[in-house]
Amino acid sequence: MIIVPFVSFLILAILITNCFSIATNGETASAAVSGGNLQSYVDDYDNNNNTSNKTRRAVTSESNLQSNYSLTDKFGIKKMYPTKPGGMEWYIDMINPKSDGIFSITDNYNITKQMDGSWRIDAPLVRMNVITPPGAEPWKNIEITGYAKVISMSSPNITTALDWSARGGRQNAAIPCEGTALHGGLHVDGSVGWKKEIWQHGGYTDERAKAKVTDPILGRWIGWKVVMYNINNDTAVKMESYIDNKNTNYWVKVTDLVDEGGWFSNSPDNIFYSANCGKAKDYIIINGGPIATFRSDNLVWDFKKLSVREIIPEEKIYNQP
Repeated sequence: MIIVPFVSFLILAILITNCFSIATNGETASAAVSGGNLQSYVDDYDNNNNTSNKTRRAVTSESNLQSNYSLTDKFGIKKMYPTKPGGMEWYIDMINPKSDGIFSITDNYNITKQMDGSWRIDAPLVRMNVITPPGAEPWKNIEITGYAKVISMSSPNITTALDWSARGGRQNAAIPCEGTALHGGLHVDGSVGWKKEIWQHGGYTDERAKAKVTDPILGRWIGWKVVMYNINNDTAVKMESYIDNKNTNYWVKVTDLVDEGGWFSNSPDNIFYSANCGKAKDYIIINGGPIATFRSDNLVWDFKKLSVREIIPEEKIYNQP
């Protein structure tokens, strides 16, 4: 577990003024495209922004900013939002993930190291959890990042997805009301979307911000990043997700969703209210939670470079085209 202190807002303001007057080709693209156009949008950016052709650079280099206002995380992965001053950052120990006291895998499934340094997990229901350290604020306004390569899936007719989630506690039917979460999902067929979980198991919503954004992800490395933060004086939640489609550290925004009410659980009333959680059926998850989770269902997959960071929601590191 790594906690990284951050710099003051004064340095932040100075560096932003100096660094971002020129747009950088090859940073994050915002896929403000709906429905069927989104996949071609992602593909076009991948084809037109190969890393070998990126010659334009920001006025101030990333190397000069590492000790001040870092554009990248510990693994060199581009950040969408800066880390909160004094905030918490967690990075997986790629040498021995299970040696980390705040990282755990539900049911303690085995993981095996691969020749490329990544780790493989093979289980029907994977829940890799990052727990808030004792005395720290729970995960709330955060950016969750990870790279994955799906090796195989149980069946094409069964739900198969990678899912980064947060804003809740233990996912256990014996304590259902702890099980709130916002789930940013990437399906094996290349589609994406968000679900809300108001309680476990009967509080799920239908998927929103659904889109087909890329080709099937089976057998290739992709980066998946989800961001969640409160807006409107903590009365609503903003959710975003980004994909690095070609494993080149080139990120495209593929979802942009706000929950300000009206996103209801799809359970019948008699089931939803049976948990006695005291939450409305369209409860907005503005609360934080002690656990952030890297999840999969019915997949065998390799993973690397997992991280969770507290962010400054009001700032963006890259200007979106």
